[in-house]
Order: sequence, then structure tokens, then C-alpha cells
Amino acid sequence: MKFNGFIAALLFSILLAWFLPQGPEVIPLKTITDIGIGFIFFFYGLKLSPKEFKLGFYNYKVHILIQLSTFILFPLLALSFIPFFENGTESDLWLAIFFLGALPSTVSSSVVMVSLAKGNIPTAIFNASLSGLIGVVVTPLWMSIFMKGDAGFEFSTVLQKLFMQVILPLLIGLILQRFFGNIARQNSKKISFFDKSVIVLIVYSSFCAAFNSNLFLSVGWKDLLKLSIMVIGLFFVVYHSIELISRTMKLKVEDRITAKFAGTKKSLVHGSVMVKIIFGNSAGNALFLLPIMLYHILQLLVIAIFAEKYRLRNTSEAVG
Repeated sequence: MKFNGFIAALLFSILLAWFLPQGPEVIPLKTITDIGIGFIFFFYGLKLSPKEFKLGFYNYKVHILIQLSTFILFPLLALSFIPFFENGTESDLWLAIFFLGALPSTVSSSVVMVSLAKGNIPTAIFNASLSGLIGVVVTPLWMSIFMKGDAGFEFSTVLQKLFMQVILPLLIGLILQRFFGNIARQNSKKISFFDKSVIVLIVYSSFCAAFNSNLFLSVGWKDLLKLSIMVIGLFFVVYHSIELISRTMKLKVEDRITAKFAGTKKSLVHGSVMVKIIFGNSAGNALFLLPIMLYHILQLLVIAIFAEKYRLRNTSEAVG
């Protein structure tokens, strides 16, 4: 396994927040991250290639399987965890798990892993892009079901924030991509570095607030262990469910790879953004980021192993 600088930066940001929970007073982190979120989605729209999007458009069986897995199967599995929490749907820990389940799939890592495993790349690009667009609406809709009684949650306010920070920059990027799209795609590594930098800042500011408020004093090792087991369980149940369904549908090996890889991914970028938009700058943000970060590390490690297995397969054989 190669060294992953992004994961290292995330872990370092948490460590830094622990030692310096007050944060640098001279740097307006909230303003920087708010502006950064807008640019993340502006670049997302700018990089979206209509040609690649169209190539994967007609593989509708795989599209349906991936999107249903991402936005229906995951949340339903998260609902099955309610009995394991004393306060049920009122538990912040359960809500954090459900938030993970309601998130869209990743874009770049899904495509990279599908490419490494010799899967259907156009279909992966289409679904990763579509998932991000659907998630802008579906994720807050799912969360609104269980946060209606929360005094700090106003769905109309969340929609306004989503429009200003996500949808509007995305639309501007889509409009301008015919003029600057090629330049953006040529500089995708630099844009990716920018995206990750913003996420690291969001994680740092969230954990600063958490450590300042002593949030984690109420979260014991048993809770963290339970959280980890549930995150691992979510991944493998969804992965093997998609495998079973895709075999029943008699999908080609390349399509099965794409369905399993794209259908099991969850986006840390969208998660970090949605945390700020839905929950504001509260100390509890770090708690909602925990399952996403655990899942992000897990999906990278496990899918990388599976991708290598598929890459080395005998093309005349179907690998499970």
C-alpha cells in the first residue's frame, strides 16, 4: 500500500486540534472554509466532461443498482442499527451513522479504483458524477426526517445554504465548462489538492470546536468500538449485496466491478461540506465526521486490495 498523504493530513489535523484547540486567531477559518466549499463545487462543475458523461449514459441497469445502493440500501441498513443505541433516533452517534449512510458516492477515487480493476470506466464516471448531483438534494432530505425536532435544524435554511454554497457554484461551473473545462481537467491534480486542503481545514476547525467543548468526554471507547464495527459492517454488507444482485442480474465482470466499487463508496468531500451546511459550526460536527473518516480510510484500503485482485484476474474468469 502506498503512503496516503491525505489520510496523514487528516490525522495530523486532529492531532493539531487536540494540542491547539483554540486555533489560529489571525486566520478566519470559517470564512476560508465557506469560500472553499463554493470553489470545490465550482471546480466540480467545471471538470464535468459531457463527452465522458454521455459514454456511460445508456448502461441503465448498473446506474439503477448503484444509485439505489447509495441512497436507499445504505440508509435502510443504518436504520437497522437503531436498537443498538439507548436513545434510538435521538442519539447523536446513531445520527452520525445515518448521515454516513445518506451521503453520495465519491468521484475521483471511484473512477481510479474502477480503472485499476479494469472495470467499466465510462459507467463509473457517469454514476460518480450523478451521485454527487443527487446527493445535494437527497442527503439533506434524509436528514430532515430525523432532525425535525431539532431546534437548530431548519430545512428551508439548509436549502438556502445549499443553493448559495453548492448548487449556484456548481451551475456556474457547468455553464463555464465549455470554455474552461479542458483547462480544469488538465489541472485536475492541482484542483484535487485544493479540495483536500479545504477538507483538512474543515476537519481541523470541527475538532477544535469539539475539543474546546469537551465533546469527546461523553464518547467512551465502547462507543468508538461500536461505531467502528458498524462502519465496517455497512461496507461489507453493501459490497456483498451488490455482488449478489449483480450476479442475479447477470452483469458482465466489468459492470460488476463498477457497481461494487461505486456503490460502496461514500464521499468525505460531500460529508465535510454537508456537516457545515446542515449542522453549522457546532462542536458536534466532529462527531458527525468520525464515521465518514473511518469509512473513508476503510474504503480506500479494502477497495485497493480488491482492485488489485481484479487487475490480476484471468480475463476469462469472473472474480467474486
